[in-house]
Order: sequence, then C-alpha cells, then structure tokens
Amino acid sequence: MKSNFFKNEFGEVKMKLVVILLMILSVITILTATGIGPVSVDPATTAKILISHIPGLSDSVVHDWEPVAEDVVWTLRMPRVCLGMVVGASLAVCGVTMQALVRNNLADPFILGVSSGAAAFATLCMLFGAFAFFGTYRLAISAFIGAAITITLVYILSRVRGRINVTYLLLSGVAISMIMDGVTSVIKLGAPNALGLHNAEFWMSGSLAGAKWAYLKLPLIILALCITWLMLNYRGLNLLLLGDESAGALGVNVRRMQKELVLVASLIAGVTISVSGTIGFVGLMVPHFTRLLVGGDHRKVLPIAALLGGILVIWVDAVARIIIAPEELPVGILTAIIGGPIFIYMLRRSNKGLV
Repeated sequence: MKSNFFKNEFGEVKMKLVVILLMILSVITILTATGIGPVSVDPATTAKILISHIPGLSDSVVHDWEPVAEDVVWTLRMPRVCLGMVVGASLAVCGVTMQALVRNNLADPFILGVSSGAAAFATLCMLFGAFAFFGTYRLAISAFIGAAITITLVYILSRVRGRINVTYLLLSGVAISMIMDGVTSVIKLGAPNALGLHNAEFWMSGSLAGAKWAYLKLPLIILALCITWLMLNYRGLNLLLLGDESAGALGVNVRRMQKELVLVASLIAGVTISVSGTIGFVGLMVPHFTRLLVGGDHRKVLPIAALLGGILVIWVDAVARIIIAPEELPVGILTAIIGGPIFIYMLRRSNKGLV
C-alpha cells in the first residue's frame, strides 16, 4: 500500500513538473517564434509589445520600439503563432481521440483519410460556394461534414467480428483517402477561376499564412469544449483500450462512447482543417511521444499532447517561413517529411507483418 501511495504521489509530482516546464517552453516558443522572419524582432522587444496590448499594463512599458516592429509582431506574426498553437493542440488531441476510438496508436486524421474527407468538402465550399447557407461558418461546417463521413466509413470498414483490425484500419484509411483525393481532384478540375484554384491548392498543402485574430475564435472554442469533455471522460477512454467487452463490463456504454468520440474527432478535425488546411502526422507523432513521457493515462496524455502539439506546429511554421525566405513552404509539407519516417518506424514496431 505504501509503495503504491508513494508511486502515485511521485507520478502526480512528475505530471505537474512536466506541465509547468511545457507551459514555460510554450511561452518561450511564442516569444521566440514571433520574432523569427525576414524582419527579426528580439524576444525582449516582443514581450514588451505584447505586454503593451494587455489592458491596464500599457503605461508600465517603455515604448522604445519602432512602429514597424509592432506591426510585424502584433498584426502579422502573433495571430499566426497563436493559430499555430491552437492548430497543433487540436491536431494532437484529435489524434489521441482517434487512437482511443480504434484502440491503435497508428491512428491519425491524416493517415486514416479524415483530413482528405474534410479537405474535399472544404474545397467544394471554397470553389463552388457549397453550404453557403451556413453563413460565416460554412467552411468549418463543410469540413466537419467531410471529416464525419470519412471517419465513420473507416471505423465501419475496419471492424471484423466486432473488433478493430489494424490491417483493415490502415487499408480502409488509404482507400477512403484515395477516394476523397479523387473527389477533390474532380472538384479542382471544375474550378470556375484560376485564382480560386491557386488559393485552394495552397490551403490544402497546410499553411498558417494569412492568419488573423478573427480566425482564432472558433477553433479555440471547439478545442476548449472538446478537451474538457475528453478530460471529464478520461476513465472511459482508458477502459476502451481494454476492448469493447471489458469496457462494457466495467460500466462504460461503449456504443454511446464510440459515437461521441466520432463526433468529437470529426468536430476538431473539421474546424482545424478549415483554418489551416491539411497538416499531417501531428496527430500521430505527438500522442506517441506523449505516452513515452507520461504513460497511457488519458488524464495526463490529453493536456501534455495539447501543449506538445502546439509547440511543434509553431516551430515547424517558423522553419517554413525562413527555410526558403523570402518565399515560404506550406507547413504540411514539412510535417509530412518529418512524420513519414516516424510512421514507418511505428508501423514496423507495431506489426512487422504489415511491412
């Protein structure tokens, strides 16, 4: 008993320490990445500019920076960095959700075709004005519908005798992804103008360019609501990993929980993709490293994954801005280059018979 008590106490202390360190790293990341670009701004100046925009603290800061620095930090880069934090956290949480749903650490919105489904419906909205009756949120809702349809199809096709089969899971994801990519290509071929097609192509590559403060509201609200629900139901997520029968015997309404997880994953994926395009492998890499860091308890995995995902996307976006400056690479290209080898490594570890 004493051994378990001290073990639990040590685990709680370790968790708090990890969270504090990651929060400090997040602040350092935001201050540093905001100053990176063709016009460099040092972290100290960035911090003063940000403090000057906090109500009640503006007069406490000496305004000794150039006006152009404030425009670069507050108007151009800070919305982009904050969006990167929200997008990275959302993709990581979505990956954790999907992995709990299908009970496999290889699950990811990009690999299982969910991103492709969301992109297909979002492209239809962008180029042809579909779902215009949804008004301001038409792009987010159309991406959500595409994600929901795709994840439902993959989930149904991957079940064999009531269980998720990893081979069927991956093959179903590839097949559905190819179908949705084909649908997207058909939509692009019928694009009414070249400018719209160019914008859609760049958006589908995954990018945070053009981020504005207004873009943060919806994805931030969705992320907060979904991660709150997931944290409240962390015990059910842990029990689902034992299998449907075991989870049901321990008091989990498995069918309802699975439907709710499909809804949560689709909502996060759809809204995130609507503001950032397709950024792959974040939902695969981050949960994997999070579990190596704090174990498999979803009460610990969810907040840590959110912080790690945000930090990762911010730094990848910073590299994308400077690697071929003054041009920039889409973030999705770099995450694919990084995530591809990691996925191959995880695939070989989990089931060598598939490779």
